[in-house]
Amino acid sequence: MIENMTEIAATPRPPYVAVIFTSVQTDDLDGYAETADRMEALAATQPGYLGFESARSGLGIAVSYWASEDDARAWKAVAEHAEAQDAGRDRWYAAYRVRIATVTRDYGTS
Repeated sequence: MIENMTEIAATPRPPYVAVIFTSVQTDDLDGYAETADRMEALAATQPGYLGFESARSGLGIAVSYWASEDDARAWKAVAEHAEAQDAGRDRWYAAYRVRIATVTRDYGTS
């Protein structure tokens, strides 16, 4: 299955924070799509949220952008998000890695 977003997140001038989530899914994806959609909508309501991008073709990569590291950390602590993370670890992901980075340069076309 290939899922790709068609828009590049409109981020502000740096610096800002990128939370990079890389994953390999299991075969048990019951409820995954609905939860992913809900998490994207919920993240967009959080203070400091700047945008989101994702792509999947075997290996999945999702990047959320935040105004600060504190904003990204607060998102991690949202109860509904924590429940989704637990479900991901228990059922949906065979392997995953989270990386937090400060974006210092940003260029390209949109």
